[in-house]
Amino acid sequence: MTGKVAVVTGAGNGTGRVHVRRLADEGADVVALDLPGTLSEQALAETAASVPAGRRVLTRTADVRDVAALRAAADAAAAEFGRVDVVVANAGLCDAPGPALTIDELTWQRSLDINLSGVWNTVRAFVPHMPDGGSVVVVGSTAGIRGNANRAHYAAAKHGAVGLARTLAIELGPRSIRVNSVHPGAVGSGRPLAAEAIARLRPDLAAPTEADARQALSDRNLIPVPWVDAVDVSNAVLFLACDESRFVTGTELVVDAGLTQKV
Repeated sequence: MTGKVAVVTGAGNGTGRVHVRRLADEGADVVALDLPGTLSEQALAETAASVPAGRRVLTRTADVRDVAALRAAADAAAAEFGRVDVVVANAGLCDAPGPALTIDELTWQRSLDINLSGVWNTVRAFVPHMPDGGSVVVVGSTAGIRGNANRAHYAAAKHGAVGLARTLAIELGPRSIRVNSVHPGAVGSGRPLAAEAIARLRPDLAAPTEADARQALSDRNLIPVPWVDAVDVSNAVLFLACDESRFVTGTELVVDAGLTQKV
C-alpha cells in the first residue's frame, strides 16, 4: 500500500478504526471519515493518533446519506493528496431488530439510506478522483449473503450492496478499477456482551451467563470460536485494497469462521 491513498468511512470507532490503522501500517495515507458532531470529531482524532508515524491522515466529517458532504470531503482529499486509490465503504448500522412485519418505516428507511444508499453515495463521490487501477471495498455482512431473522431491514440493505458492488465491478472494469465486498460474521468488540444479547443467544436458560452465550456463538461456526477479531476483517480489506489482489473483482470475501457454511 506504500504510496497509495485510502478512504475509510465509519472510521471513528470499531472496525473502521482498525481498517485505517491496518492500511496505514502497510504504507497508505488515509482519509478517515465519520459522522459530523463533537463526539465523532474526537473519535476521528483518536483514530488519526493511532496511525504510525510517517503516514498522513486527513480527517473529515460527513454523513454517508449526504452526498454533497461526501463530495466536499472527496474534493478535500484530492486537494490534499492529489487522488484516491482505494475506497473502503465501511459505514453502516444494524439497529432495532425485530420480525420483518413489525419493523417501522423509519427503521427500514434508515437502514436502506445508510447501508445501501450510503455505499452508492460514497462511491459516486470518491471514484471520480480515482485513477485507473484503483480498488473499491464494500464492507458488508453475512446478512448480505444469507437470510437473517429479525433483521430484514439490515439483510435487505446488505444484499442490495452486494448487487451494487457486482454491478460497479462490471461498469468500472474497463478502467481496471476493482470492486469487491467483505462479509464478516460476528466480530468481537473486546467488551463484555450485553445482557440482552446473552438472553437472546440462550433463550433456553433462565439465567444465562456470558460463557453460555459464547458457547452458543461458537456452536454456529465451523471453526469453534465465538467471533472473529476486527483485525481479521481488516486483513481481508487490506488484501482486496492492495495489488496482491489485482485480478480479483466482482466477488465476496467471507470472514465468518464458517458461519454461513454451517448454518
